[in-house]
Amino acid sequence: MKKSYKMGAVFGSTLLSLMLATTVNAAPDPNFHIYLAFGQSNMEGQGDISNEDRNVDERFQVMWAADNGSCNQGMSKGKWSKAVPPLAHCNGAKLGPADYFGRTMVQKTDSKIKVGIIEVAVAGCSIKLFDKDNYSSYVNSQRGQDWMIQRINAYGGNPYGRLIEMAKKAQEDGVIKGIIFHQGETDAGDGNWPSAVKKVYDNIIKDLGLGDDIPFLAGEVLRSGVSSGANQNIAKLPQQSKNFYVISSEGFNQALGDGQNVHFTSQEYRDFGKRYAEKMIEVLGDKIKPEETSEPPASSDSPASSSSAGTESVASSSDSGSSSSSGGHHHHHSSSSISGDQPSSAASSSSDGSAVNSSSSSATDALPAMAKSFVMSGKAQVFDMQGKFLGTVELTSGASLKEIVSAKFQRSGRYLLRQDAAVKVISVEKR
Repeated sequence: MKKSYKMGAVFGSTLLSLMLATTVNAAPDPNFHIYLAFGQSNMEGQGDISNEDRNVDERFQVMWAADNGSCNQGMSKGKWSKAVPPLAHCNGAKLGPADYFGRTMVQKTDSKIKVGIIEVAVAGCSIKLFDKDNYSSYVNSQRGQDWMIQRINAYGGNPYGRLIEMAKKAQEDGVIKGIIFHQGETDAGDGNWPSAVKKVYDNIIKDLGLGDDIPFLAGEVLRSGVSSGANQNIAKLPQQSKNFYVISSEGFNQALGDGQNVHFTSQEYRDFGKRYAEKMIEVLGDKIKPEETSEPPASSDSPASSSSAGTESVASSSDSGSSSSSGGHHHHHSSSSISGDQPSSAASSSSDGSAVNSSSSSATDALPAMAKSFVMSGKAQVFDMQGKFLGTVELTSGASLKEIVSAKFQRSGRYLLRQDAAVKVISVEKR
């Protein structure tokens, strides 16, 4: 029995090392800062793209969200590439504020920081298009407006759904830090617009499992334009949330010469993007500083915090293998002793806390099963990143893993969760 115990311990240690190597390598990079951008035509960008705009730092990346990437060679949906404009889609989008927002974030942050953006914007649309509960009725009301339907269809018919889909994919690589927004011209006369915007923001936070401190920056419309009244609505946004900020359009009075009197010029888009970035840097403060990613955990009782946004990552491995015993528009407008309740490590125990039989499985055979998904019911075991068992949590539908772990464990840091053959690393930051 003593020999068997030693074999099991060796096996557990080996598997734990392999498992941690797999999960940690797959964890999101805390120094890859991701921002979401959405809105209507001024967020799409209507400014002509010049040679200077095509010269982009490799640290500024875009995850293409549209189905059609033919206007930007090498871009495809759900893939990161250098953020050469247009960033929104290929149906009339040009240079916009997101372009120089990203460039300025790169220029004014540490060289260790990489910036990524996901942009979803539809010219002429109401905020109703981003209401995940009622967007379909709005889309139906736009039938006959071919130019808008074309843009909506570039996002699979559901721009909000596409934004969330891409953002979840991006969370595998980095940490969402903030949101930039430009919309409101179409809803200039709607007094309910500020609360409608807040609803969209709340849905984004919930659907992505984000914290309660994600900045939301909304830009004013052209003050001399036909939709200038929208600025009255925009000015009310900070009343909706402590995280809402207004980016001024003061001094942008030239208006793009396209006959619509609602769009900014290319230079104004560049300057506007800088204003967004400067405010984002001010609001984020120390949260924008690079994090050390190579330090080991501080102790077995206090998992080392290496991610600032509380994102989740799935261990990367194969799905196969045996289980262990994973155009134009308008604007109208360590280990503890082995027992049933206290397994010695994340790798050397099954989900019910029993020791793994080293003679019936091997470390390499067990790894592929880690890609299985968590079922949001029942229990999951929680370990620190050195393999010490910390306890169990109840998984409930409607809550994210991050929320569940954060509610039970009072320390910031990274935790390893296991449910049967599913393994995830959860990062928690306490305020």
